[in-house]
Amino acid sequence: MNDVISRKWDAIYAQLDRVSCLPVSVLTENEFLLPKVGTALDLACGLGANALFLAHQGMAVTAWDISIVAIDKLSRYATQQDLNINASLEKIDADSFTECSFDVIVVSRFLDRTLSDAIIGALKPDGLLFYQTFTREKIIQSPPNNPDYLLTENELLTLFSPLRVIFYRENALIGEPLRGLRNEAQFVGQKRK
Repeated sequence: MNDVISRKWDAIYAQLDRVSCLPVSVLTENEFLLPKVGTALDLACGLGANALFLAHQGMAVTAWDISIVAIDKLSRYATQQDLNINASLEKIDADSFTECSFDVIVVSRFLDRTLSDAIIGALKPDGLLFYQTFTREKIIQSPPNNPDYLLTENELLTLFSPLRVIFYRENALIGEPLRGLRNEAQFVGQKRK
């Protein structure tokens, strides 16, 4: 199964250019919350837009993805730009994480509910989780459509309930449907000491 998923993402990332990928807004709009120095994990990093953003903020970044194509592209670019990013191929599961390893973890457009406890555990005390991914309540019916990869209402609040909520947004179907963030929920949480 993992080989099928790896090949799927390799084909997608082979067609994409790093320039076309932007860091998620939950991270860029809350940049002021980031520590001045520290360690960060970009989980399921893809071409590494979040990792690059974090490295430019002065963080030592680890970036994991299942696609060797994405990891190779990110590694080459990070080396060329002399950025502190350790990109590695990782078939992510709960055993991938080490307790209290990161000051910041960013997860974008990736959902594996079985990893919630491991993600929380990998945060250092006072560490921050920035999470943005797709919801089931959609304005625009675009992929993914499998409910296994879509959040239910307020689900991030439940999955990461041990964390102190710093920021949460889930606009869903409220108000003017063609304005604002749609199809995704955003969460920033902090691990208590």
